[in-house]
Amino acid sequence: VRLVESGGGLVQSGGSLRLSCAASGVTVSTYCMGWFRQVPGKEREGVAVISKDGSTIYADSVKDRFTISVDNAKNTLVLEMDRLTPEDTAMYYCAAEGLGAGYCYGLYELNYWGQGTRVTVSS
Repeated sequence: VRLVESGGGLVQSGGSLRLSCAASGVTVSTYCMGWFRQVPGKEREGVAVISKDGSTIYADSVKDRFTISVDNAKNTLVLEMDRLTPEDTAMYYCAAEGLGAGYCYGLYELNYWGQGTRVTVSS
């Protein structure tokens, strides 16, 4: 399984970014997939996950601002981020469960991880 994130960068507060995660060795529409983030010195936290039926779970801090989705044609996981704030600054990681029935039951750590893409939001 290989997950490659892209789309991170520097953006002003209130701006938007679109993160993508190109997957190989796993079909994004088959398993629980998710986005997580980590700030230096803090534990990694779940941002959003999506099940094979399209149902989603979001962290309270990003609800109504972030949208997780899959692009089946490109086998890619996407995270649209709007109204970004400096508190969203972090390394963002794509993750895949890679086994099981394909349903996410919470913002739990998954089995396969990408290398991350950095998001910096300036005030």
